[in-house]
Amino acid sequence: MSGLSELGRFSEPAVLIMISLAAGPKHGYAMQDDIAELAGQRPGPGTLYGAIRRLEERQYIEALPEQDRRKPYRLTDTGRAVLGVELRRMRATADAGLRRLAVA
Repeated sequence: MSGLSELGRFSEPAVLIMISLAAGPKHGYAMQDDIAELAGQRPGPGTLYGAIRRLEERQYIEALPEQDRRKPYRLTDTGRAVLGVELRRMRATADAGLRRLAVA
């Protein structure tokens, strides 16, 4: 199982998309709203759909049938596992940084 770091500049948007989809399927605009609430920044369409395409290529997310001219996506089981690994890695890095700040 490869990680999200291979997505380069799309790794942060990819993590946010996957976190958004962990709560259930969403279409692009709903993901933008959810990510804006979660991270305080709304990803632009180019960033969002570029990351979505890369996540689909890796089978971390999948498109569902269109609903009212909107294309929802959901997190796959592989995507859920990759997201869990990435979030634990991020937590370990943040914990190490906070420990160093406390000592300094």
